[in-house]
Amino acid sequence: MDDQTRLELEAAAFRRLVSHLRERTDVQNIDLMNLAGFCRNCLSNWMKEAADQKGIPLSKDQSREAIYGMPYEEWRAKYQKEASPEQKAAFEKSHRH
Repeated sequence: MDDQTRLELEAAAFRRLVSHLRERTDVQNIDLMNLAGFCRNCLSNWMKEAADQKGIPLSKDQSREAIYGMPYEEWRAKYQKEASPEQKAAFEKSHRH
């Protein structure tokens, strides 16, 4: 597989992941962190870091909107729930360094 084709396939997979996460608003970021070690915020941070490395201006708010499909605060107000004590405990257990 040539580099351009690989790049296009990776980009398509990334777009599908973002689309899937936008549709699955029932899945909370803390659940993603507890199960997979990353969440929507991680994706937006990685996008911003990539832009920074290339000298492309992209704010944290812009990168979050690119992932969430709306301003982050709007997404939080609509979909984010308070983490349960069990979710918080699982997060603390899985993210000890």
